[in-house]
Amino acid sequence: MVIEILNKNGLKTGRKIKLNYNFISNNINIKTKKHLIYLEIKRFLAAQRQGSHQTKGRSQIQGSNKKIQKQKGSGNARKGDIKNPLFVGGGRIFGPVKRKYNLKLNKKIKKIAIKILLYEKIINKKIKIIEPFVLKEISSNKLKKILKKLNILKNKILIISNKIDKNIYFSSRNFKNVKIINIRNGINSYDIAKAYYLIIKENSIKYLENMLNKR
Repeated sequence: MVIEILNKNGLKTGRKIKLNYNFISNNINIKTKKHLIYLEIKRFLAAQRQGSHQTKGRSQIQGSNKKIQKQKGSGNARKGDIKNPLFVGGGRIFGPVKRKYNLKLNKKIKKIAIKILLYEKIINKKIKIIEPFVLKEISSNKLKKILKKLNILKNKILIISNKIDKNIYFSSRNFKNVKIINIRNGINSYDIAKAYYLIIKENSIKYLENMLNKR
């Protein structure tokens, strides 16, 4: 697959790059591919959950262990101590406890999901490869001008780079629809699927190919 390389002004440089991705074999049908993306995004979102919710059970409540009333003869139901969950201020029955929501998924499936999403972005012409550029200072206005020249400012944008420039990173934080990720720290299907356009720096292509094709 051949894609033209653009400069930061959105103009064609006359150079092209060939993406040598080893995409999914044809023996996997479309429904299965979509299900793999669903599983990977579900895994990613589950891993973001903090899981720190907790309520106190009967054994964790501070209070007297003294029996409230005698066992028989009162005509009422049997009652234990004040920590009984049936009383106000007592323990919580079957309340939430601390837990991890992490889901296990094979690394191969994770890479397949990313490859499928990248493949669909390429087919729909939602990927722009640009020459490496840097900002001499932190300036949201200058970054805005670059994105305007690429005609993608109004959409959700994901910038993929092998090394994040601090000036570009801090300049992008004022835009709700722009996110920058570092290939070396890992990319995920959720960010790719959520973005309408992908911007990939030319010098990051090899890192991306090596990550996806590495066994």
